[in-house]
Amino acid sequence: MLEKEEIFKASSARNVSDFPDIGLVLDPVNAPAQDRNFFFPGRHWLDSSGNSIQAHGGGILYVPSTGIFYWYGENKDGPTYYAPTEYESLARVDLIGVSCYSSKDLWLWKYEGLVLEGDKEDESSDLYYKNVLERPKVIYNERSQQYVMWLHIDSANYTKASLGVAVSSRPEGPFEFLGSKQPHAFESRDMTVFKDEDGTAYVVYSSEGNSALHITPLQDDYLEFRNVMSRVFVDQHREAPAVFKHRGIYYMVTSDCTGWAPNTALVHVAENMLGPWETAGNPCVGGTSWFRSTTFFSQGSFVLPLPGLPNTFLFMADRWNSTELRHSRYVWLPLTVDGPVDEPVEGLFEFPFWWRVSIRWYSRWKLPVDWEKNKP
Repeated sequence: MLEKEEIFKASSARNVSDFPDIGLVLDPVNAPAQDRNFFFPGRHWLDSSGNSIQAHGGGILYVPSTGIFYWYGENKDGPTYYAPTEYESLARVDLIGVSCYSSKDLWLWKYEGLVLEGDKEDESSDLYYKNVLERPKVIYNERSQQYVMWLHIDSANYTKASLGVAVSSRPEGPFEFLGSKQPHAFESRDMTVFKDEDGTAYVVYSSEGNSALHITPLQDDYLEFRNVMSRVFVDQHREAPAVFKHRGIYYMVTSDCTGWAPNTALVHVAENMLGPWETAGNPCVGGTSWFRSTTFFSQGSFVLPLPGLPNTFLFMADRWNSTELRHSRYVWLPLTVDGPVDEPVEGLFEFPFWWRVSIRWYSRWKLPVDWEKNKP
């Protein structure tokens, strides 16, 4: 595993191959026949109108009734500057809002617009353009028939550290912002939302100065927190949580806390969403050792179960370009859960109950032909 100093050094000396020239694009509309339906992790990715996709730190919602995927993420299409925080100066762009894209095959994306917009007038608003909006995730509430968005809301100097919530009757938005708060009076930064098979929803967020993750179930309307909170990975400094479930077991992929610089991903496993959680190591496979130690020079944002493809998931990550955040790239790779783990539990000399999680590097890959026709 790389030391943090090595990671920062590597990040500041990025190889041009990690950020291919903006002229080398993934353009689904004009792609030549040999590139049709292929993903190219790290390439500049265009939507159906030929514009750069702006959906950073995001997640995907699948709507079975229409067979449509909706990708929500941060729109960072503004100039990058450095703003002081309570920890250090961080690269920033002004708050533009949450973008939404729709697709039936995860490859060709149509821009649906800004579904939650920043505010350039009201300085008291959480969405004021000098504030911070990050990592939006959307789930559907069958009882209220509302689409619920949770996201990280922060002040310009990152001291607000709250969770914000917004709702819409349509996945394409617009979403109505309802406000923000600190869950159980704890700060919240990098976060995600996970909806279980029984309809229970959870928010998972980095807290306590990013030294621990907290897991909190939501009330039935998904708009408030239940009076339950679990502290996990205490003093381990994990962030960027991405949760999924397979065969009754919960899995979580996290990153270390190194700002915009990439670091080693870890996968964690639990029988109960609230824990206890076991750490199962680095899931990255393939490429060079340096590439594996930096999560393929990216940071995870979401894991999407692929409908119609058992045991297969889509790992979504951002390859952050801290000098020009609008030109950050997307690294999407197949994540599989299959086969026995390689090593016994440390110190117990027995094999654990979970299966091996692998995120495998491909510079060019695609999903099985006509896979989307098997979607429920």
